[in-house]
Amino acid sequence: MDTTQLLKGVLDVAVLAVVAHEDGYGYDVVRRLRAAGLEEVGDASVYGTLRRLYSSGALTSYVVPSDEGPHRKYYGINAQGRSMLDAQRKDWQGFAGTMSGLLETEVVR
Repeated sequence: MDTTQLLKGVLDVAVLAVVAHEDGYGYDVVRRLRAAGLEEVGDASVYGTLRRLYSSGALTSYVVPSDEGPHRKYYGINAQGRSMLDAQRKDWQGFAGTMSGLLETEVVR
């Protein structure tokens, strides 16, 4: 199964969940998503999602100087983002339960 379309539908909640655990900069969030099993996630998709979530007021940001290269822009979750994450978590659990029920049902012909 090509999971690309599935990933597009859950990228917001996945990014919020990662940043809720610990603030992170763009590539750090990508790395943590991949380590969690979302190997196909694209860098540009995550960077765009971070910017969009920040613009919508769900994330805060701050810059941390780096001795090894350019400064890094870190993102953290705020109260609005936590509310979004809680709502999306409930939606996901309901949807996943429905899909599990459908996929576990044996078709009798």
